[in-house]
Amino acid sequence: MSDRPFDADAAKLEELRAIVHAVTDRVRSRYPQGSSGPSSAAAAADQGPVITIPVTDLMPVVHARDAAQARIAAIGSVNPRAGGLANRAIQFVKKTVARMLQWFVRDQVTFNRETVSAIESILEALNEHNRILLSLAGQTSEQVGYLRGDLNARVAELGSQIDARAAELSHSIASHELLVSRALASLETTTEASIRSLEAKLVPDIERRALDTDVQPALERLAVLGAENIELKDIRHHWAEWRMAWEQKLSTNEIQFLRAAADLQGAFQHRVSQIEANFRDIVKMQHADYLGALDRSSIEVQRRLWGDLERIRAEYDKVIHTELRLIRQRITAAGQTAAPPVTATPPPTVKIVSAALDYSRFAERFRGPEEQIRLGMEFYKPIFAGCQRVLDIGCGRGEFLSAMREIGVEAHGIDLGEEQVEHCRANGLSAEIADLFAYLAAQPDGEFDGILSSQVVEHLAPEILPEMIRLCGAKLRRGGILAVETPNPECLAIFATYFYLDPTHTRPVPPQLLAYLMEEAGCTVTGVYPLSPASETIPEVADLPVAFKNRFFGGLDYTIVAKKL
Repeated sequence: MSDRPFDADAAKLEELRAIVHAVTDRVRSRYPQGSSGPSSAAAAADQGPVITIPVTDLMPVVHARDAAQARIAAIGSVNPRAGGLANRAIQFVKKTVARMLQWFVRDQVTFNRETVSAIESILEALNEHNRILLSLAGQTSEQVGYLRGDLNARVAELGSQIDARAAELSHSIASHELLVSRALASLETTTEASIRSLEAKLVPDIERRALDTDVQPALERLAVLGAENIELKDIRHHWAEWRMAWEQKLSTNEIQFLRAAADLQGAFQHRVSQIEANFRDIVKMQHADYLGALDRSSIEVQRRLWGDLERIRAEYDKVIHTELRLIRQRITAAGQTAAPPVTATPPPTVKIVSAALDYSRFAERFRGPEEQIRLGMEFYKPIFAGCQRVLDIGCGRGEFLSAMREIGVEAHGIDLGEEQVEHCRANGLSAEIADLFAYLAAQPDGEFDGILSSQVVEHLAPEILPEMIRLCGAKLRRGGILAVETPNPECLAIFATYFYLDPTHTRPVPPQLLAYLMEEAGCTVTGVYPLSPASETIPEVADLPVAFKNRFFGGLDYTIVAKKL
């Protein structure tokens, strides 16, 4: 009974050790460190040295990424506190503030996550690069091993062939030597027997016929047989010398062949060493170039990151400033609503059209015919598309109202000129005679989702211009569009052409001033667009340098577009 807990602990330890080994193997396979391993050691023992390449250790980057992910996960969380009424109240306030700030830090959290994702992608690319390097090293080692094994096999095969051929030649020489020896011995024996037999036959006959028979032919035949016998003895005597010379030549040829094989193996080994050295140099250079490119990319990413952070910080500051200004305005408006009504003096009515000036004929001559102005109003169709109720301040002959009718948007115009209003009504457009300040003040807040003021603000006195922009912002719904078109004071050509032709113009309004007034009215500017290039009216402007022309002789008019927050 007492051994069971120990057995259970041992089993748990073994299971934990197996899990740790599995995790270690997965981490090593995912983040290789250039180790050769058992298989590489075996290959080195069998095939010679193995090519190893040191790779970059990525574990510090992995730890930094994990820490960054932990910090990202902690954004918006609240530190725990001990129990108690005061601590619960503090926790409630902290959680409320955290929820309020979630809208502001949402983009930052998204940016942080995208940055961590980019770092993870870089880590994957580096891991893939390390795996490729190790794979190339392994493949090179295998190829070198295969070539070395092939060369050794060929050398062994040539050696075996040489040994077999030498044995075959030795056996053939021994056989021929034995045959020659036997033939010489047989020939010598046969010759001696023939001589003895011939002598035995001829001598008695010679003795009997010595006096009357010529024995000269027989003697000559005996001399020939003796010479042949001497020649055969000489061949047998020199055969040993010939065999020794043949064996010496065979040994010399074998030595030369082995020396040539050794030289070939040395040249091959030298070539393999050169290839390996070149491969190491190439890999080292590529790795150095990769590290350099990585450093440059890291510096560029850091520079862009800091630039983006600065830009985001500026945008956040601007949004926070706008939201705080809106909160102050809403608090002020709520206080004014709760306060008792006080009779206030409305802004003075601005009489754009003078009684002594036929403004319709004046606009026809100096601003352009109605068809030309209607073409210019095509610019506003995509801006106000999708709106439900649009107000045109200073509608004139109704060019903008016609453009809105073409895209199915309900638009209403106001103007101080009776003739202009009657012209609009004659064309089936909705328009009325009204002062812009009195009309806007009488409308409920959020009445319109689009307001256009074209060629109006330059007629107003500077001290009442902020009030007009404030009223426009108040009467817009959240997300509504406010567009103001006016002569562009940044284009010097307007002062030499048509701005001072209109006696009702007070002063040009810079786009920076309108942008500030719109922001104060609770709107955010989405764009400033130049209109009517000066080069179309004054051809001589086209000869100016491009940078100078774009800076001082751009559009004669401009439109600034803002959206209600």
